[in-house]
Amino acid sequence: MKIFSGVVAELEAQGAGILEVFEPNPEEAVIRLNLEDFHRACLFMHKRLSSAVMAMFAADKRIVKSSFEIFCVFLSREHRKWCTLTADIPQDRPAFPSLARDIHSASLFEREIREMFGLEPQGHPDLRRLHLHDEVWPAGLFPLRKDFVLSGPVASDGITYCFNRVHGEGIFEVPVGPVHAGIIGPGHFRFSAAGEPIVNLEIRLGFTHRGVEKLFENKPPQEGLTLAERVAGDTAFGHGWAFCRAVETLAGLKVSPRALYERAIFLELERIYNHFAGIGGIALDVGFSFPAQFAAVLKEKVLRLNQYLTGSRYLKGVVCIGGVSRGFSRQDTRALLSEILSVSADHQELKKMLYGSVSFMDRVDDTGILRQKTARDLGVVGLAARASGADLDLRKVFPGIYERSDFRLIKQEKGDVLSRLRARMDEVDESVRLIIYFVDRLEEQSGTLAADFSRAASGRAIGSVEGWRGPVFYWVDMKEGLVDRCKIVDPSFHNWAGLSFAVLGEIVPDFPVCNKSFDLSYAGNDL
Repeated sequence: MKIFSGVVAELEAQGAGILEVFEPNPEEAVIRLNLEDFHRACLFMHKRLSSAVMAMFAADKRIVKSSFEIFCVFLSREHRKWCTLTADIPQDRPAFPSLARDIHSASLFEREIREMFGLEPQGHPDLRRLHLHDEVWPAGLFPLRKDFVLSGPVASDGITYCFNRVHGEGIFEVPVGPVHAGIIGPGHFRFSAAGEPIVNLEIRLGFTHRGVEKLFENKPPQEGLTLAERVAGDTAFGHGWAFCRAVETLAGLKVSPRALYERAIFLELERIYNHFAGIGGIALDVGFSFPAQFAAVLKEKVLRLNQYLTGSRYLKGVVCIGGVSRGFSRQDTRALLSEILSVSADHQELKKMLYGSVSFMDRVDDTGILRQKTARDLGVVGLAARASGADLDLRKVFPGIYERSDFRLIKQEKGDVLSRLRARMDEVDESVRLIIYFVDRLEEQSGTLAADFSRAASGRAIGSVEGWRGPVFYWVDMKEGLVDRCKIVDPSFHNWAGLSFAVLGEIVPDFPVCNKSFDLSYAGNDL
């Protein structure tokens, strides 16, 4: 705790009533406060650590102490720690002071807490529901409370969602969705336009809400892992690894160096195939069909490589608590290196096609700009933030085996569609280099594929990885070997707001390419 003691002393100097400070593991620091000091402490940490709210959530602890708990998590890159502020909310006064007017990145989290737990964020400027749509879900039912029981179908109260309206001469609305052409998820996009330029975009999501966090309750960790891999199908490995990291921390499991190297290889393979999908989608949405199809071929090559190596195209069932479920043979590593070098060579050709087309570059350059300050204020994370000049990547903050690899953080400065495209392409190159590095050193690594996981773990821990979109975050509370509460934050939850700002001033026909350049997940957001 010595390394973090200066921050705690500064917080105390602000007059915050700190009840307890402890460090459950080297990557976390927890500060327990009185509820009346929670708001002030969060504002201090937000400024002191230059961190957005990375997660904010509640837990129902009325059975053990007649109160709810609220948590707000920041990231200290300086100390390489997650910093969690927590306070109790009395069950007879289910409310807390809202952070939303001071920290925009807390806004959606507070709305989620309100609809799932019935805890009122006092002073919040927008209390509309996110996931439990008024049209189908009645008031007074809070599914993440422990005493929630759904005995049958529910009837709505007949309330209609109120969109924000832009008024003025010549303003008209263009509603799009929630049902779309193709196989993308459901989301409603309501554009307000003055002539051609977009002056406001309001995004309504939650149509694929599945009650995922409720499903984790009372699950043994192995079943929890199976569920985590299905939260967002295109990030199955990233979500699985993040969940495993939390459970392994609680159980005191040490993953062998060899298993960590294999995990990193799979994480980079997941990054590569998804980036090819994004690159192809950007090309397709401006009508540049040949490179779009070429990118689809490269994605398919990586998916087939995944199938060959693991038996799963989308890398499900590969990570396990304590390590990985299967290891690489020498034949596997030879095939991996051969195919990844072939894919890399084709990727260079794809770059030439896109960068060499004047008409394509004209469509993506200066389109959909998200300024660095806007991205920071909104709490945008991952690739979308790095394309706007941010330098946050969990592979740098918690490097682990990446530390010896000379990992190069990829970023751009302009924040437009072209910057997000270039960031993807550069990340593919870096992921290929990392895979070759890890494979070359795999034989030198010792240890079993998976540490024995047998004892019943209890306690709380954070697990996180830098997925291909950005940080995948899990907070797991275990009780007698079962999951009591699991909070999940997919990077898409942070980033949809960034898209709504990036399209301002653009024309409606440019929305698809802006949208694809962010490439966000409906399922990962809705949970």
